[in-house]
Amino acid sequence: MSKNPVDPEMRRRFEEAEKTRIAETGLRAPPLNLDAASLRAHFQSAIGQAQRELENPHVEPRVTEEQRQKAKPASVLIAIVLREAGPTVVFTKRHPDLSFPGHWVFPGGHADAEDASPFATAIREAKEEIGLDPNRVEVLGRLGDYVSHSGFRIAPVVALVEPPVEFAAQPTEVDAIAEIPLAHLLDSASYFIFRFAQRKDRAHFALDATIDQHSGDEEILLTGVTVSVCIGLYSELLKTQSS
Repeated sequence: MSKNPVDPEMRRRFEEAEKTRIAETGLRAPPLNLDAASLRAHFQSAIGQAQRELENPHVEPRVTEEQRQKAKPASVLIAIVLREAGPTVVFTKRHPDLSFPGHWVFPGGHADAEDASPFATAIREAKEEIGLDPNRVEVLGRLGDYVSHSGFRIAPVVALVEPPVEFAAQPTEVDAIAEIPLAHLLDSASYFIFRFAQRKDRAHFALDATIDQHSGDEEILLTGVTVSVCIGLYSELLKTQSS
């Protein structure tokens, strides 16, 4: 995992945007600090198995019914590594030669004809992109689909990863790999809404994090579909953990 800061142009645009921290608004929610047992219990519950379609939290045009019908199946893996210091979630930085270059995303991709299920797609893609050993993976379940403007119906698969584990970036797809503490994703203080001066009719969620890596601080910004799925995970876990 190498030091690989947020793209300077992307950071400049976000620094110029009007930002509001979620924790300072009525959208704030209680933070969650979950262990493996709590996560297993959620996905074994009726609520955790309901798989309601995830909502797009951004203020932007909705996906049309035509787009929904044509959306191609895909999966991402929310890989929760059971580190001694606390669970972490694996993210990859997209290679400069791919679409959405430099964006931080979950491992994943489109379904192949040979994939038996969305779970198989997620595990296969994670093995291909980051060298994740399927034998270290315990699949807990999945969230409801998320239909993206980019033309995909994405199934977020949630799994625990038991160390020891080593990751290796697929060089033509992944520019860097990083882990963010799960507790950071499950805390409304980590999220903000931003608006650009020239687009007052839109508002987008984002999450920022600075991760202490061996080679220095890793600066990460989650946006778009990725932060939507993070919010979806947080929202679903709150349904069984906040009572």
